[in-house]
Amino acid sequence: MKDKKIEISYKSLTPEELPADDLELVARAKAMTYRSYAPYSRFHVGAAIRMADGSIVDGSNQENAAYPSGICAERNACWQASSLHPGMAMKKIAIAARNVGNMPEGEEADAPFQGSPISPCGACRQALLEYEHLHGDIEVILFGADNIYVFPSISSLLPFSFTEF
Repeated sequence: MKDKKIEISYKSLTPEELPADDLELVARAKAMTYRSYAPYSRFHVGAAIRMADGSIVDGSNQENAAYPSGICAERNACWQASSLHPGMAMKKIAIAARNVGNMPEGEEADAPFQGSPISPCGACRQALLEYEHLHGDIEVILFGADNIYVFPSISSLLPFSFTEF
């Protein structure tokens, strides 16, 4: 038997350390949290993807009472990107979230962003990984009010991925 170790390299940054184009992507992801429909979880997520041509496609989570027929922000954005720009590489994705939790109705817009970054769920990681497998690495920017994490690729978030398809 051999013990093995997985190491993941990523950067921890402040907003001041992000390049302007990454700040723009984060701003779009943050804005999308205000367009999510999350009456059940009250957890609002936004995602924005920069395409190879520089354009940005974004998405937000959309819930439904017939759970689990809703969709996460990350899959919403990547499937729109693939539909709007067939065959074009996705270069970066930024993700941001706000938890309105127990805030009184009508005050949800004042909810702060999560202090720590959130990462995509397994289903979103797999969906994004398939596009990465087709077109090359997709850098991941996870926004938190206290920290921003930047990962070099989706595969760095999903080390034992399913790629035999």
